[in-house]
Amino acid sequence: MYLSKRAIAVAFGLAMLAAPASASSHGNDFVHSRSFNGQVYVMFQDHMSLYTYDMDQPGVSNCTGDCTSVWKPALLDAGTALGENYTLVTRDDGTQQAAFRGQPLYLFTGDAKPGDTNGDGLDGLWRLARP
Repeated sequence: MYLSKRAIAVAFGLAMLAAPASASSHGNDFVHSRSFNGQVYVMFQDHMSLYTYDMDQPGVSNCTGDCTSVWKPALLDAGTALGENYTLVTRDDGTQQAAFRGQPLYLFTGDAKPGDTNGDGLDGLWRLARP
């Protein structure tokens, strides 16, 4: 039986939503942390891993220009209500980026599916966001 990548992603997403949240889980459907593959880390609404950048300051994203071709800012609509420890920061272009404890969050283009954490430790500057 052949399942499309989309069907697999939808099934995985539904399974993640149906799974009981661990004690460390917090946030909401947009940004949250959960245990996955023996690790607890912060995930975006599609359950993709989120990262922080050591060159950022709380509330300020310093990943701009070419940087965003590899590290996609975790963008949400202005006014999106987020859970405890999560906020929105305004980027230089006016878009709203999710942040955890003030640190802007990014998706790594080298992660192909939920559970991938290929960007952790990359260039000594990128960290898997953890609660």
